[in-house]
Amino acid sequence: MTAPALPFLETLPVAARDWVLSPLPATLQPWAKAVVSIVAILAVFGLLFAALTLAERKVLARVQNRPGPNRTGPGGLLQPFADGIKMLTKEDIVPTSAHPVLHFLAPVLLVGFSLLCYAVIPFGQTLVALRLEAGLLYFFAAGASTELAIFMAGWASRNKYSVLAAMRALAQLISYELPLLLSVVPVVVVTGTLALPRIVEAQAGLTLGLLPAWHVFTPWGAAGFALFLVSALAESNRSPFDLPEAESELIAGHLTEYSGFKYALFFMAEYFGLTALCGLGVTLFLGGWQAPYAFLSFIPSYAWFGLKLLGLVGGFMWIRATLPRLRMDQLMRLAWKFLVPLALCNLASVAAWQLTGSWSSWLGGIGRYALSAALIALPFLGLSRALLPPRRHRTYRFAP
Repeated sequence: MTAPALPFLETLPVAARDWVLSPLPATLQPWAKAVVSIVAILAVFGLLFAALTLAERKVLARVQNRPGPNRTGPGGLLQPFADGIKMLTKEDIVPTSAHPVLHFLAPVLLVGFSLLCYAVIPFGQTLVALRLEAGLLYFFAAGASTELAIFMAGWASRNKYSVLAAMRALAQLISYELPLLLSVVPVVVVTGTLALPRIVEAQAGLTLGLLPAWHVFTPWGAAGFALFLVSALAESNRSPFDLPEAESELIAGHLTEYSGFKYALFFMAEYFGLTALCGLGVTLFLGGWQAPYAFLSFIPSYAWFGLKLLGLVGGFMWIRATLPRLRMDQLMRLAWKFLVPLALCNLASVAAWQLTGSWSSWLGGIGRYALSAALIALPFLGLSRALLPPRRHRTYRFAP
């Protein structure tokens, strides 16, 4: 039985690439396709970085009741390009005591490791740069390598503030990497694969005939998605977890001795890492490139992926404009005393979900949801109450 033909818009990017590369010899075409994939990722997400910086500045300005960038270009649309030119032309100052090679390599490696994560994300039904059976492991391996670049930046600066901030950044990243990894284990348990395209395909169809079969619409999936988002905020150094660069405490953190375009590369890597984590969240919990309902499948799959990705990034911008920064002790307590135990409880929730898979009736389906939800909701209530500070009785005295 042959698979149904894909719509024209669905295959247009791949068809255009193959048409452009068709004059090349067959032995060179695999290499040329790899180069085209790399250039496409750099172009799309480079322009997305520029658009997101402008959008975030506009959102923050609107929340703070100010205009934001509005001078360069119509409505301030050219402001990111003006900032890029400014960073390129600014003087690059390297301290005399700094290690020149490592000081230069740190921001370059940070951007490079962030971009490696995009290789395995399925942006559409036919848009995957690299199909790996262990794509999820590859993503986390590439993402964890950014910690080396951050420590390299602090140590190569030979500055006490930078070294302290780099160590604090490592403590934060390592602490939140554990709940981040644990939050995606239920997805692997249910789908039985580490290949990201197969995880997306496993979320096709409807649940109970009403909801899309996305993992976020299950009790364990909703809990895992919430844990993933909180951990992703901390992993990308976004507010309220931007402690490594807290200017009120550590000047500019591990960026203190950086200037010019090197300084801009750190922020570029932050946005690249943020969009990569959002892309992974869309893939694991929000159905990836799947349309919510079959009658909406005429819209290309990469358009659905893009809409979901922008929705998540917009939510992160909203959180930055809303929540204040945490203290370092609050940051660590949240990771080790709340997120990690809750992620372990979510494993019990998904185990109950799998063991009750034979409950196929409506009543059985409701019971399945209730059991899985109870195994994550009750620990959540218990942990949240246990971590609250003790209430102190206040005595009010009035003047005579």
